[in-house]
Amino acid sequence: MAVRATVSRFPATPEALESCAVQLGVAVTPFAAADEHGQPPTTGAGGDRVPRCEHCWAYLSSHCDLERWGWTCALCGTLNGFDDEAERRFQRPDVCPELKSSFVDLEILVDEAEGGGDGVQALPVYVAAVDLACSEEFLELVKSALLAALEALVPGSLFGLMTFSHKIGLYDVQGPIPLVKNVFIPPDLEEDGLPVALEDAMPLLCFLAPVDTCKDQIAAVLETLRPTSSWERGVASGQEEDTVLLGRRGFGTAMSALIEYLSSEYGSTFALARVFAFLSGAPDYGAGVLDTRRYGEQYASKGVDADLALLPEQIPFYRDLAAVAVQSGVCIDIFAVTDEYTDLASLKFLSIESGGSLFLYASTDDSTVPQDIYRLLSRPYAFGCVLRLRTSSDFEPGNSYGHFFPDPQYENVQHIICCDSFATYAYDFEFAHNDGFSRHTDPAVVQIAFQYSVIEPVKETSGNGSQPSASYKFCLKRRLRIRTLQYRPTNNISEIYDSVDPEVVLHILVHKVILESLDKGVREGRHQVHAWLSLLAARYNQALSSDVRPLSSIDIDFSQCPQLQTIPQLVFALLRSPLLRLHEEGVHPDYRIYLQCLFSALEPSSVAKAIYPVLISYSSPDKQAFPRHTLSHAALIMSESPIFLLDTFTNLIVYYSSTADPSVPFPPPHDCLLRKTINGLKQDRCITPKLTFIHGGKDDSTLFESYLIEEQDVDGSGLTTGSGFVAFRESVRNVAGEIIQEEIGS
Repeated sequence: MAVRATVSRFPATPEALESCAVQLGVAVTPFAAADEHGQPPTTGAGGDRVPRCEHCWAYLSSHCDLERWGWTCALCGTLNGFDDEAERRFQRPDVCPELKSSFVDLEILVDEAEGGGDGVQALPVYVAAVDLACSEEFLELVKSALLAALEALVPGSLFGLMTFSHKIGLYDVQGPIPLVKNVFIPPDLEEDGLPVALEDAMPLLCFLAPVDTCKDQIAAVLETLRPTSSWERGVASGQEEDTVLLGRRGFGTAMSALIEYLSSEYGSTFALARVFAFLSGAPDYGAGVLDTRRYGEQYASKGVDADLALLPEQIPFYRDLAAVAVQSGVCIDIFAVTDEYTDLASLKFLSIESGGSLFLYASTDDSTVPQDIYRLLSRPYAFGCVLRLRTSSDFEPGNSYGHFFPDPQYENVQHIICCDSFATYAYDFEFAHNDGFSRHTDPAVVQIAFQYSVIEPVKETSGNGSQPSASYKFCLKRRLRIRTLQYRPTNNISEIYDSVDPEVVLHILVHKVILESLDKGVREGRHQVHAWLSLLAARYNQALSSDVRPLSSIDIDFSQCPQLQTIPQLVFALLRSPLLRLHEEGVHPDYRIYLQCLFSALEPSSVAKAIYPVLISYSSPDKQAFPRHTLSHAALIMSESPIFLLDTFTNLIVYYSSTADPSVPFPPPHDCLLRKTINGLKQDRCITPKLTFIHGGKDDSTLFESYLIEEQDVDGSGLTTGSGFVAFRESVRNVAGEIIQEEIGS
């Protein structure tokens, strides 16, 4: 569990918090294998026996004061007594993990009657739902992706293949000859469901095949998949063949039926079923049809803000379906491969609210779908998670951010359906009363409890004589992770600024601006970001000097505080990113939605890299010249290096300057330092970055140059009168000066 705070020295009072203008909060990556310093948790048993405070229900930790008969809560100060069992345990504190470390991961005993324990079967279940109202190229890509997925699945997993278009296809590969049963989707939306339930068409346990014994049969069936013909779609819709365009994609009906189909074995065969839905366009048939006509020029003619109109969902169908999926133990990942408007604003809820992920690929060319799905299945994940953040009594959680949903009964309790080691969530804090931290010498305490389930394989061998045969069994484990942290409060604004973590500040700012954009539109989100940076600059200058300064001497570079110096560049880059660029600049609404979903699940360092990419120079493929440059043409010219590596998180671009010596090998050799760096970067992230090689002067450099943002206009908001980062700084200086003058005048 990695936890990073916006500041390591907390403002001691509400006045200090307002005076520094830095958001107080934390970013939490609960299922990370280690903390933010790389230290793993102390592990053990007895997660259900850790003593809890009688007043605030916090857990005993190594930060608590221990006495012979009891302990004092580190959060609220309540003195708690030990029961007989705890008293016996704590007579040997060396065997109690919660007393040795502030970061523990403890196993919880699970009653087999409740669906857990070593004796209960909990098989991993995976289902691929493939769109057949598609092109040949799309289907070939999906086949490659599913072959990669089969290699990543652990032996003993169950796998099902379903197709959808104007009909649903279910495949049984367990017999000597693979079978497919088709159920037609009614075109009339008012008809009540499918004519035949999927369970009646094919029993679920015939549909779900063990991967270890049926992998070859599954691969063979994948080769038989073909896109539905226009003749088939015409018959289904009652239209002539020539009048039927590519479509008849009954995605909503198919997903609703699949969730109901799987729900019958939830809690007996499986604890979590993961569905991979491959889409080549918007649902246009059956239930959950999305009207793609809302994307177009009509907004300009009607004077409607397209950035605001295209971000909300059209219909609640997919949000409601996600709630059903959660109750059925089904998690859905959506892989959309299309350059047409698909309305991800509506579809996203089916993935992110069921615990899944949303992936978007503009074309089948050079798509990373196979690598992404292999990576997704290869990393560990937890499910059925509950995340609870507690604080000491002088402050409390304010807003929470991330792909979780709040508990309907308890405050500050979030439920997470499925969580991997990259998934990150954020909280901001507010003071519980006007006095702030009543005793400035006492630390502010944050405790995060994360309870989760995992499926662990148990390999058994059995057989006659010397020829054992392997069989696979899985057991459900429940664990509790507890992390307790202390932060020192201060009224000294300079100390607060010196303790700022700019990546976490950006992380929470991105969460806030995404919510603002969804609520009030992208323009309002842009205004919020610019206004905050101007306020920060004003507060910094006021803290620096109480004297009235002329406008030209206002320090907007934070020259006396290194921790703040990257923030103006990060904010400028955020305004230039597709997240906040305007619709008329050519930002596709589906791509904006995809980035919102991606960025709101990333940890702070990855968000910072995605907003302000890292540009590294190399004097040769085997020698790094400089670890980081600003994103400008001037930086390229001044460096005089022939090779640059640009890491944008979603892309890795190797750029050779036009003046590079012809003897320098292009592309770089596979055994050089540059290639090793690229391979390392690829391994250490949740998605597969697309690798591109560009030779300046020979290849089109537009992609690389588009990331050199510091000479580009901030665009679209009227915030600058010139172009580039320099003009943006001046706009911030002007607004900061106005804030200072207004407060002096009042």
